[in-house]
Amino acid sequence: MCGIVGYVGSKPALNVVVEGLARLEYRGYDSAGVAVLTDGALMTAKRAGKLVNLRNALDEEPAPEGTVGMGHTRWATHGPPTDRNAHPHVDCTGRIAVVHNGIIENFAALRAELTERGHRLDSDTDTEVVAHLLEEELRDGAGGLAEAVRRVCRRLEGAFTLVVVNADDPDVVVGARRNSPLVVGVGEGENFLASDVAAFIAHTRDAIELGQDQVVELRRDKVTITDFQGRPAEVREYHVDWDVTAAEKGGYDSFMLKEIAEQPRAVADTLLGRIGTDGRLTLDEMRISDEQLREIDKIIIVACGTAYHAGLIAKYAIEHWAGLPCEVELASEFRYRDPILTRTTLVIAISQSGETMDTLMAVRHAREQRARVLGVCNVNGSTLPRECDGVLYTHAGPEVGVAATKTFLTQLVAVYLIALYLAQVRGTKWGDEVFAMVQLLATMPEKVERVLETMEPVRELARSLADERCVLFLGRHVGYPVALEGALKLKELAYMHAEGFAAGELKHGPIALIEEGLPVVVVVPPRARAVLHDKIVSNIQEIRARGARTIVIAEDGDDSVVPFSDTLIRVPAVPTLLQPLVATVPLQVFSCELARAKGHDVDQPRNLAKSVTVE
Repeated sequence: MCGIVGYVGSKPALNVVVEGLARLEYRGYDSAGVAVLTDGALMTAKRAGKLVNLRNALDEEPAPEGTVGMGHTRWATHGPPTDRNAHPHVDCTGRIAVVHNGIIENFAALRAELTERGHRLDSDTDTEVVAHLLEEELRDGAGGLAEAVRRVCRRLEGAFTLVVVNADDPDVVVGARRNSPLVVGVGEGENFLASDVAAFIAHTRDAIELGQDQVVELRRDKVTITDFQGRPAEVREYHVDWDVTAAEKGGYDSFMLKEIAEQPRAVADTLLGRIGTDGRLTLDEMRISDEQLREIDKIIIVACGTAYHAGLIAKYAIEHWAGLPCEVELASEFRYRDPILTRTTLVIAISQSGETMDTLMAVRHAREQRARVLGVCNVNGSTLPRECDGVLYTHAGPEVGVAATKTFLTQLVAVYLIALYLAQVRGTKWGDEVFAMVQLLATMPEKVERVLETMEPVRELARSLADERCVLFLGRHVGYPVALEGALKLKELAYMHAEGFAAGELKHGPIALIEEGLPVVVVVPPRARAVLHDKIVSNIQEIRARGARTIVIAEDGDDSVVPFSDTLIRVPAVPTLLQPLVATVPLQVFSCELARAKGHDVDQPRNLAKSVTVE
């Protein structure tokens, strides 16, 4: 997902913007560029590749002294990642510059109109049409840059965040959003625009969230927000509760290593304050009444990627504790199959960023069908919480590494809490039972910490497998989504073929993949689930008999797996439903270390973005 930074103030804008782009590198990008207003002129620079390429180009020329500017890191959609297609894009006069996240779906028709009217467009992007449309609006007397942006936005279709500067209006930056994130940072004598608060957290922790179809006019001492029609908009101000140090590596070699290590604290923070003074479980912003929840007869969970795996685990917890039928769907497929939704359906949408476009579109479809929607999100001020009937925030703090680690564990905690809350409201568990389970969850940070303290053998194992071409993962019950997550992490980070399977499906096809020396990771259920446990031990024997190298994750004290394990990884004994909280951690460490052994950048895997904000 692209990154955007805009600045109006008294500091050198170029420094502020480039620093902000550096803090957004984790989002994934393939080119970068800046625009600065200086001495009545517009200076732009842009380069394909990493931000260092842009820095090197800027170092070759005297730095502009302007105090108004913007920057962009692009993840290519329309046109390859070249200097020519990098943002910002300018109009025919070279006085207006635009950066853009998202996709303008009707750009081809707009481009044809502009070309017919004599405009010369130099890139392959959808973005460039905006600069030329603004040129026409301002030439025709639109009444200022903000009004020109509003008029252009009314013509655009699709998802977009736009930030615009104009050399003829040198004291203002204008931004607009539809279906793509944009947040305002409010400082003293300076203001900021960004796609993520991380871009300006070194300068201010006071922010304003922009709503759907809103335009913001940013000046040094004033922020004006309207809708696309020019009407004043209601906004919500908030304070960011973490500082710049939370987004720095803190002595670790990578953000991912730091974030894996932060998981005990993240889990504890997500659990903090969940029991009210009456001893009952409470959630963050639950705008669905207990009476409405008691009417719910079906739950559908929608999510993508790692969040989808959290949803699969949630299904087990919700059906077991709350006694409600639960389906889990990939958000990208959900609305295209005509799902049956009613007022008694609860849709739970899980998104770390709150900006995942597939998930947002699934939420909007659900609301159109009158279903109630509950969100699980890590980012205060993002779109998902605003569009749901309630939200449970995960308190993981900023996650810079593209591959989710601590946000996955906190999503698990969140869905466990939702399942227990539903059980409490619906009376399928007594209050003391819910309280006891929350207290048990409160012991999990210490258990995750114990896992992290024993990971050196896992790192050694990962380094020894750096030349392997494939790894398989097996699990049963909640161990199956854990296996899927382990395989996904290896794909994302090490660029290896990796697959996760339900162990019971082994004989229905996947066993054909087993060959001599093939590494197979098996997540063994706790011994308390005796039938499942014994069946997966049989699976381990089956694959070992066919030459597989067995890597077994099992709870402390489970000696039945010892004879069949080439490598045994121990995790603390916990109830079956909670085992993913400890069993996932070794797989994160394994994938991270194997990728590092291959020489890959674990924070910014190739072709991936932190948030997917286009369908």
